[in-house]
Amino acid sequence: MPRVKIGPPLPDRATLDVEIARLRDVDVTELRRHWQAVFGRPAPPHLARHLLFRSLAYRLQADRWGDLAGETKRLLDRSRSPEEAGQDAVRLSQRTAVLRPGTILGREWNRQMQRVAVLADGFAWNGNTYPSLSKVAFAITGTRWNGPKFFGLRDKPAKASSP
Repeated sequence: MPRVKIGPPLPDRATLDVEIARLRDVDVTELRRHWQAVFGRPAPPHLARHLLFRSLAYRLQADRWGDLAGETKRLLDRSRSPEEAGQDAVRLSQRTAVLRPGTILGREWNRQMQRVAVLADGFAWNGNTYPSLSKVAFAITGTRWNGPKFFGLRDKPAKASSP
């Protein structure tokens, strides 16, 4: 019988809400102390109280439920403005291959070939229909994935249009 690895229990949403509510009630000096403890360096002196609070609340959530994907962080770090980040994200999504109904995608997982059929309104795998490739990848692996990346459809150069 295969072993099942059991991780730590999922965080309790109510507990996290209480921690964030406590942060909301403290003054800016206390928020700066929290910042030092969490990030290991002093808070930037120009950061307003509401930004200190939001950054710390975000960090609490990210530590519990996971942070942004590395690719997303790099995209944001390279961007000079929110508008540029949005434009970069659109360009990145356009680099994902266009899938037409009837296409069969294949991916080997745990030494078994997994085949997914592209439908007009979703994706078929193992007798079930899923709304996205990410849901299919989760069904196959039990882990959250970026579906196009899991199936090798990301980071392909955009096709040049025919003259």
